[in-house]
Amino acid sequence: MGSGPLNKVTVKTASEICARFQLSDEALPVTRQATTPAQCLDLLLEKQHYHDATRFLAHALPKREAVWWACLCARQAAPAAMTAPVAAALKLTEKWVNDPSEDNRRAAMPAAEAAGFGTPAGSAALGAFFSGGSLGPPNVADIPPAETLTGDAVAGSIMLAVVAKEPEKAPEKYRAFLTKGIEVANGRSLWR
Repeated sequence: MGSGPLNKVTVKTASEICARFQLSDEALPVTRQATTPAQCLDLLLEKQHYHDATRFLAHALPKREAVWWACLCARQAAPAAMTAPVAAALKLTEKWVNDPSEDNRRAAMPAAEAAGFGTPAGSAALGAFFSGGSLGPPNVADIPPAETLTGDAVAGSIMLAVVAKEPEKAPEKYRAFLTKGIEVANGRSLWR
């Protein structure tokens, strides 16, 4: 599975993306062999470092695209009969992706809390909330989120989605979800 050009990724070097999160010890030598984001992702995939590849892509994508990727994976991992909080979290997160307004961003936090931060949908909603603005209430001085928080929440959402059902099939689900992420990164799978 090759990544292609990763058209939506605007960061020019793999090392800049790798500096945003902690790589596993096994992946460190692999990432040092690559200069571009596409080369790095391809090497991580080739060596089957799926956990690191997920974190790498979550931090490489622009925030809106990253959250969309999390929505796609969370929806696929959700049971057919979703609980109301999970369905609401996905709906509100997708609403933010389609219209990344401040109101929609703020609505993602209570949805994430209701669904649970330990769920794929809750973590996806958390990624939307962390995308910008302030972490504090509207009536206090701005508390900007750290630049890496959306990528962390998106990676968490996808890793949770991988093990939500049939965790023994994690490697094949990682490959399927990373394929979705690559489609998003190449502009082939964007929101409606």
